[in-house]
Amino acid sequence: MTDTTPLMVLAVFLASAVRYSMPLLVGTLGETVTERSGHLNLGVEGMMLMGGAAGFVTAIRTDSLVLSLLAAMGGAIAGALFYAVLTVTFRANQVVTGLALTLFGAGVANTVGKGAVHASTPPHIQAFFAWQPLRPDLSAIESVPVLGPAAVFLRTVLLEYNIYVYMAVLLAVVLSLLLHRTRLGLHLRVVGENPASADASGIRVAATRYGAILVGGALCGLAGLYLPLVHNGTWVENITGGRGWIVVALVIFVRWSPLRAMLGALLFGALEIIGFKLQGFPQLAGNPLFSQYIIGMYPYIITVIVLVANSARKKGGWRGPGALGLPYFREER
Repeated sequence: MTDTTPLMVLAVFLASAVRYSMPLLVGTLGETVTERSGHLNLGVEGMMLMGGAAGFVTAIRTDSLVLSLLAAMGGAIAGALFYAVLTVTFRANQVVTGLALTLFGAGVANTVGKGAVHASTPPHIQAFFAWQPLRPDLSAIESVPVLGPAAVFLRTVLLEYNIYVYMAVLLAVVLSLLLHRTRLGLHLRVVGENPASADASGIRVAATRYGAILVGGALCGLAGLYLPLVHNGTWVENITGGRGWIVVALVIFVRWSPLRAMLGALLFGALEIIGFKLQGFPQLAGNPLFSQYIIGMYPYIITVIVLVANSARKKGGWRGPGALGLPYFREER
């Protein structure tokens, strides 16, 4: 079977969508943790940029993947801590603080990343992310009718990824179990729904929110690092290209669920890659609806639709954590 068969074209498209969805998935998981605690952090874009710049610069200067990952998390955590101090301790407006974090993070990241604009991911790190640990050898059955094409299709869609992809999926499963099957997850959800009741029950509201915001920031940093280190292989200014804003909408779209985040991220990843794939069909070239530039707007159009639909949702439906975006004043309990 050749790569031009419809089945393989579909397989390659789905595999590409999965790869493009990774920063969206990890960022959505991070923002989900933050919002489950009752805090709306609109600084995802800034944290992703800070994490990406810090991690990539560390990678090219130390040739260490471990230090790169730690630097990415550390850079984003610094931004998340800035947000947490202002909104948890000083009870500043969460929306304004998040917007400030986005602008601040973009400025810091682009300044830090200037020295890495023409640099490339170190070869041994490239080799590590080119490694596909679960890819089986199907040469024995590849030529068998029906079975061979089906096996190759499944391998392409499910098993031809680097370890980052599998770790992101595992992280989504672990976070889902943590939120819904552990005491820590219960505490986090109670704090996000009703911090006064949580406080009365002996749960440390401020500490829980600090922890959720910092963990969410660390995950956003890892999401930002994926772009220069794995996806692009180099740093460019504002490399996230608005993905942080898509993450904010994705959290609402998937109803604050880590498991549904995988499907939501895949959908937006497919919208991001479909414009490039359609360029291979000359018959669509004259249709403005299929222009690469128009299609590039689709993820952001869907983002706006998601936000509007959530605002118009009936009062009877769950619209997220009850205390989302609201500061907690213990004196008013």
